[in-house]
Amino acid sequence: MGVVQIEQDFAVCKAKFPNLVCMPIAAQFMAEGVIALFSFEESADGVKVTGEKHYRLVNSGELSPDELMTYQQRQD
Repeated sequence: MGVVQIEQDFAVCKAKFPNLVCMPIAAQFMAEGVIALFSFEESADGVKVTGEKHYRLVNSGELSPDELMTYQQRQD
């Protein structure tokens, strides 16, 4: 995950979609099957990370009915 790639993403978004808000994201694979997703924004100081969330992919059979219901009701 490099800042140059994120800066290029901002530039492409501005060129192709000037009326939209660009929010580049990046994924990083971590230990134990965890995937980190990052979101970015541009500021006067350069590119900054605005969000970071960690996820683990699991088989649906590993989730309880209560966990599945919780995910269905989330608003994020």
